[in-house]
Amino acid sequence: MAAQPQKLRIASIDWCPQLCPNGVNEGYVLDTVREVFSDSPYEIEVTAYSWTRAIRLTRLGKVHALLSPAKPEAPDLLYPEQEVGTQKMCFFVKASSPWKYDGVKSLVNKKIGIAIDTSIEELNSYIGDHKDRFYFSPYGSDYLPHSFNLIENNRLDSFIFTYNSTIYALQQRKLLGQIKSAGCVSSAKIYLAFSPELKQREFVFEAMRYFDQRMYELVQKGRIPKIMQTYGLPSWQENLQEVF
Repeated sequence: MAAQPQKLRIASIDWCPQLCPNGVNEGYVLDTVREVFSDSPYEIEVTAYSWTRAIRLTRLGKVHALLSPAKPEAPDLLYPEQEVGTQKMCFFVKASSPWKYDGVKSLVNKKIGIAIDTSIEELNSYIGDHKDRFYFSPYGSDYLPHSFNLIENNRLDSFIFTYNSTIYALQQRKLLGQIKSAGCVSSAKIYLAFSPELKQREFVFEAMRYFDQRMYELVQKGRIPKIMQTYGLPSWQENLQEVF
């Protein structure tokens, strides 16, 4: 008799088109992870939370893994060698605004929205030193609609978030002509990150090794571009365009 698959509990967020808990398609990151663990010794159980809670649950070992942070966003988690995608953080403004991001000097006298527990490597020290210039709000399913509303009502000059997710949400709400990208910062790899909780350590290391092996095979077989095609997006393996 075949052994019963072991349950691998994963905390996720609402972050389309990467992770779409309420969508017809589940998001290209989750599609990738499901393919990695198909016909495996693991049965994945994915639950969506707010970003801050998802990080905390993973840190405490209440779940085994988290989708899908960049390393600076949760540096105390355990990271496999293989990433599950990339993210590009960009500034967004009202379509009529002439402002563009051009380094930290361009942020002077601007009020910028940002999600709590977001890490932007080249801006982290600046944000830490100038918190009065940033509007911090929790990341959940209403983060982008709330940010759009603040921009449209001139309560923020700009907000910063991942390019793919923001453009996707603008398209869904038919706001592409009203809010635009105003420049981006560096891209970062995103991961299926694992819990550092010592009681979970043996199980987590085995699952992480399995993930790395299968994810490597998936990449070598050319599956990533095909998964991305479902969402009308170029493969995250390619060099990201300037706008991304």
